[in-house]
Amino acid sequence: MKKIIIIVIVIMLVSIKINASIVVMDADSGRILYEKDKDKQMLIASTTKIMTSIIALENESLNKKITIKDEIDKMYGSMTYIKKGESFTLNDLLHGLMLRSGNDTAMSIANNIKDYDTFIKLMNLKAYSLDMKHTQFNNPHGLDEETQNISTAYDMSLLMRYAIKNKNFINITSTKKYKVGSYIWHNKNDLLSMYKYATSGKIGYTTKSGPVFVSSATKENKTIVITSIKENDKFNLHKNLYIKYFNEYKRYQILDRNTFSYKIKKEKNTHYYIKNDFFMLLKPNEIKNVNIKIDIKNSLIHIYLKNELIHSERIYKIKYETKATKLNKILSFFKK
Repeated sequence: MKKIIIIVIVIMLVSIKINASIVVMDADSGRILYEKDKDKQMLIASTTKIMTSIIALENESLNKKITIKDEIDKMYGSMTYIKKGESFTLNDLLHGLMLRSGNDTAMSIANNIKDYDTFIKLMNLKAYSLDMKHTQFNNPHGLDEETQNISTAYDMSLLMRYAIKNKNFINITSTKKYKVGSYIWHNKNDLLSMYKYATSGKIGYTTKSGPVFVSSATKENKTIVITSIKENDKFNLHKNLYIKYFNEYKRYQILDRNTFSYKIKKEKNTHYYIKNDFFMLLKPNEIKNVNIKIDIKNSLIHIYLKNELIHSERIYKIKYETKATKLNKILSFFKK
């Protein structure tokens, strides 16, 4: 009976049909486990709000009080229907932004954390710092009739990989229902209910963009991020891909900051070290293809999978005195 069940599962995984632009990414290493049209620039609709949320979280306290003003007047589409004159904390508005996908909350956040133009500038500067090379933000909400936000499945996966390192972001986006005053906002990310290992996500849709979905899931210390653009059955696709890739890959520690040690004979009394651990998802038969190369000249250690550069880690050095050196200093003092 068990063999029959296993065969059925394997057939199901093999038969996953993917028509979308998509990236399946290891959140630890940034390694792409699967991709289709990963660098194709497309409209990203309300998944824009992942960046809106991160800029807000990194520039203001969750307790900041925000009074709703005229900035919501021209908003339409997905709304929380907050009213002018009402006051909320940033935490409240971020729940409205990420659960209900409120375009009105997006505008209120962008106009109150910084001035509007500065907020958009910060969104693009953050994209640049994350190496999102094919991304341009022109608004904080994702509506695309007047201004448009464009990105790729790969770039949005990079953004989500970064965002889920923020505990407040995870806490907000994993919430299924949020109540503030008379408002009750339910999370539109159905994957949270469909798949127990789902940890975060944001959906988006406009007539021009089609369905967009960015999500993350964690199982047995393995974390994967998936972005799909123009996939109608987005929740089932993401769930099936998580099942497939969690099953196929194991998490390996490639670098250990506590045990890493490197010395050069010519450089006496110098010790090289790293500040971070590095983990990577690999199939069991891939571990033999991992190569570590140390570039002392540029103070870097490079991790390759065969010939593909996966990660570079900064190397630091410290000079220390040996007992012999200390003794020589003491003797030289008495010789004076």
